[in-house]
Amino acid sequence: MNVTAGTAGGGLSKQLFSEMGCYRNKVFVETLGWDLQLQDGQELDQFDRPDTLYVVSQDDDGRVNGCARLLPTNRPYLLGEVFPQLMNGQPVPCSADVWELSRFASVDFAAGTVTPLSQFSASVAAQLLHESIRYAAAHGAKRLITVSPIGIERLLRRTGVHAHRAGPPMIVNGHPIFACWIEIDSAVA
Repeated sequence: MNVTAGTAGGGLSKQLFSEMGCYRNKVFVETLGWDLQLQDGQELDQFDRPDTLYVVSQDDDGRVNGCARLLPTNRPYLLGEVFPQLMNGQPVPCSADVWELSRFASVDFAAGTVTPLSQFSASVAAQLLHESIRYAAAHGAKRLITVSPIGIERLLRRTGVHAHRAGPPMIVNGHPIFACWIEIDSAVA
């Protein structure tokens, strides 16, 4: 697995950024059936800004097989703008040292069988998760918050990441999702 981290303006080539957007379309829109914005076949939204940080994994043949998006919560981000109800009445985070991990996926389409839960079962998923946490920590994050499908809990437990729910799961647009805190402690060791 090869991991590249950076922004659209630095660290990720235009080609890799485009491949990541197409990969996100394939995962989130085509496989999971989420109703998301598309731009030229790429799943991109208002949170994909020039300063947004990404972690992208590729297989040995250069095909994208995982991605993550990282945003500080003192700027607009998915949970704060779109899903604040997932905080169960608690205020949404707004701090330079609390970051959001979103658009996390690790589906290896070259492997053949792809199911909605396969995005969390690939061996790449654990490594991608740890790389994403390390990258966020290197940029000042002390804690992460994520909007995730319920299946992410298995990955978090399996990889030893210190995580807990910020509120109970809710059905949004037919999908069970929840907000989850990820503590940056032993996860970056």
